[in-house]
Amino acid sequence: MTENNSTAGYLDMELLRFTTAGSVDDGKSTLIGRLLYDSKQIFEDQLEAVEKASKKIGGEGEVNLALLTDGLRSEREQGITIDVAYRYFATPKRKFIIADTPGHIQYTRNMVTGASTANLAVILVDARHGLVEQTARHSFIASLLGIKHVVYCINKMDLVDYSKEVFENIKSSLEDFTSKLEVSDIRYIPISALLGDNVVDRSEKMDWYEGATLLYTLESVHIASDQNHVDCRFPVQYVIRPQTNEHHDYRGYAGRVGGGIFKKGDEVMVLPSGFTSKIAKIDGYDGELEEAFPPMSCTMLLEDDIDISRGDMIVRVNNQPENSQDHELMVCWMSQRPLQLNGKYALKHTSRDARCIVKDIKYKVDINTLHRMEEDKKIGMNDIARITIRTTVPLFTDRYQRNRNTGSLVLIDEATNETVGAGMLL
Repeated sequence: MTENNSTAGYLDMELLRFTTAGSVDDGKSTLIGRLLYDSKQIFEDQLEAVEKASKKIGGEGEVNLALLTDGLRSEREQGITIDVAYRYFATPKRKFIIADTPGHIQYTRNMVTGASTANLAVILVDARHGLVEQTARHSFIASLLGIKHVVYCINKMDLVDYSKEVFENIKSSLEDFTSKLEVSDIRYIPISALLGDNVVDRSEKMDWYEGATLLYTLESVHIASDQNHVDCRFPVQYVIRPQTNEHHDYRGYAGRVGGGIFKKGDEVMVLPSGFTSKIAKIDGYDGELEEAFPPMSCTMLLEDDIDISRGDMIVRVNNQPENSQDHELMVCWMSQRPLQLNGKYALKHTSRDARCIVKDIKYKVDINTLHRMEEDKKIGMNDIARITIRTTVPLFTDRYQRNRNTGSLVLIDEATNETVGAGMLL
């Protein structure tokens, strides 16, 4: 009985997705290794494998905790992170999914992939170097991707004699820079990932720092209100018609709530048809639900028989999304083939498939200085640009900063079926 209760408790725990970013050799992978190691999240056989690998690449004494996440052979040989590595762990307070993303400029697309679903970004800053170009770049991407919480970990404090003055100077320069970004919650923690100071346990060598450790911050940061609970959005993914004797007249619309709170009896409108009805019932995995909110998956039943299919959206009558074929967006380009002006691409937005043409390339962003390059219209892999597109059918959208679910889309090369661009609607 207790086992079942503990399992149920684990499943009900809140999930925090966070991404790590920073310049090369700032210690992202070491930090994650330290977090897992000090919070007792590593199995003995994993630790043995890391110890062996550490000796093989010449590590003396200390176990190289970065090897817990740098799993590719080329990553271990070069001592860098190339691909996004995901790690899962849990404490008694919360479950976590970590995306360890690369620091190199040529892997910007990998960082965008890892950060696109994150609630929080941990950005590492080397205490010896302070704010560098890559810190600015990763901060800009975190802001662009609508991440609400950013924690700057000033790492390698052991190499600057745990100096309060060094920490305060870096914090001050970061505060000046981040004032230009759209991030609501920013925190600063002095740490040593290698030695474990202020990662899981408080540092005795930095008694001047009175804030929380990194793990406590991750466990306690408030993310419940990050989802949009105001604008009701329910993209329909699938129509459920069992047609059995038991459920002969059952017609449900399955999908994932993209925003707002839906309750039984609510008056709703179906787009694009514009027909209205009331919610008769909301079914979840374990039976009927009183209400549904993001990011829950559920099935809605309406009082009236309306022709609804995949790609339609259920919304509130007096709160509708933008309904247009012309869209302006920031795009992170992910393909080796450059973005083509007047090029045609397939497009996926919520559960709706469409095609589009690129009408205009407004400017490219220099992601190191944040300057707009209006003369340079050549958009290659890892570039970020502002473009306008026209779609074959209307899309039901919100601004990305208001709702990440209805404000994002992906562009697909029709010839290769490769995802070539990740877009954030403006």
